[in-house]
Amino acid sequence: MNKLKKVFVRWESFLVVLIVLEMVIFGSINAKFLNITRLFNSLNQFIPICIISLFVTFVMITGGIDIQAGSIVGLTSIAVAVLWNDAGLNIFVASFIGIMAGMLCGALSGFFIAYTGVQPMVVTLGGSFLYSGLALAVTGLSSTEAYKGISNFPEAFRALSKSKLFDTVPTQFLIFLALVVISFILLHRTNYGRRVFLCGVNCNAAEFSGIHSRGIVMSTYILSGMSASVAGILLTAYLGTAKADMGSEYTLPIITAVVLGGTSNLGGSGGVIGTALAALTIGLLRIGLNLSGMATQYLDIPVGVLLVAVVAFRFAGTNPRLKKLFSRPKRAAAVAKNK
Repeated sequence: MNKLKKVFVRWESFLVVLIVLEMVIFGSINAKFLNITRLFNSLNQFIPICIISLFVTFVMITGGIDIQAGSIVGLTSIAVAVLWNDAGLNIFVASFIGIMAGMLCGALSGFFIAYTGVQPMVVTLGGSFLYSGLALAVTGLSSTEAYKGISNFPEAFRALSKSKLFDTVPTQFLIFLALVVISFILLHRTNYGRRVFLCGVNCNAAEFSGIHSRGIVMSTYILSGMSASVAGILLTAYLGTAKADMGSEYTLPIITAVVLGGTSNLGGSGGVIGTALAALTIGLLRIGLNLSGMATQYLDIPVGVLLVAVVAFRFAGTNPRLKKLFSRPKRAAAVAKNK
C-alpha cells in the first residue's frame, strides 16, 4: 500500500497525468492532434530539445546551468556541413568530428566553471556568444551563401531522421528513447551518477570524501556539449539544411524541461525520467496550442509562464517562512480538536 502511495505522489506520475490531459483537451479541440503519424511528425522538431534536456539535467544536478547548448547545435550543424560540402569528408566522419567539437566546447566551459570558480551562468552565457560567433566564422569558409544554407545531403544521412519504424515511429524518437535509457543508467545506476548527486549536495564535502568533484562537474558539461552536437546533427538531417543559427531559440525550452522534470535549480536532486516526460509535455503543449490556432511566434509565452510557475512552486515548498505560515492553521485546528 505504501509503495502504491509513493507511485501516486511522485512528480513523474503528475507529468504522466499532465500528458494524458493534454491528449484529451487538445484532441477534443482538434482531432488532428490524435493522429499518431501527424503527432510524431510534429514532435520530430522538438526531439533535439528533448535530447539536450536529458544531459543538461546532469549539469543542473551539480548546481550549474547550461545556456550555451543552443549555440553548440548551430556550430555543429554548420561545421558538419562545411566539412562534408567544402572539405570533401564523408558525412558520417564529419558528424563524428562535429560531436567531438561539441564535447570540446563543453569541456572548455566546464573547465572554467570547475577550476576557476566562475559562475556557470556567466561562463555559459559567454560560451553562447562565442560558439554562435564561431558558427558564423565557419559559415564564411563555405562556398555557399550563408542565407541559403548548405543542403543536398546524402540519403543515408537524411535517413537518420526520415526513416520510420512500422512507417509510424521516427528514428529520431527511437534515438531519444535509447538516450533516455543510457542517461538513466549513467545517472541512477552507476558510481559516476552518485558522485554527480554528491557534488550537487555539497561540492566541498564530496571533495573531502575523495571524489574529484571538479572533474565530475567538468564532465557534465562535456556530456551536455555532446548531446547538443547529436541534436544538431539530427536536426540537420531532419531539415535537410545546415545553418549557423539553428538552435538559437532552444535555451528556454531546455531549462523549462529540466526544471519541470523535477530537477532542483539549486542542485542535488533530479532525474532523467522526469526530464524526458517534461520535455514531451512541453512538446505536446506547443503542438496542441499551434493546432488550436495560436501563432508560432507566441508559443514561448506559455512555456515561459510554466517555467516561472514551477520555480515559484518549488521555492514556496522549500521556504521555511512559508511552511511556517501554512502550518499555523493546521496547528490551530489540531489544538481546537484536542480541546
